[in-house]
Amino acid sequence: MVKMTVGVDGMMCAMCEAHVSRAVKDKFEVKSATADKGKKTCTVVSEQPIPEKELRAAIDATGYKTLSYKCEPFEKKGFLSRFFG
Repeated sequence: MVKMTVGVDGMMCAMCEAHVSRAVKDKFEVKSATADKGKKTCTVVSEQPIPEKELRAAIDATGYKTLSYKCEPFEKKGFLSRFFG
């Protein structure tokens, strides 16, 4: 699995976060998509990387501006992941 973190500018409230998260979930097959207005990010976890251009386009289409993109391997954290990882 991979974790993509996209910098997103313009989110002001929980509805903004929901709008960005929903846009990603509706367009791509993902395990999770969570936007955070305070951190100015949208974090996406999926089995395969989503091409940067496509992910940015989906978020930009919501009216918010993407600032950055980072893709890295995702590892489950926590006590039980050692046994069931």
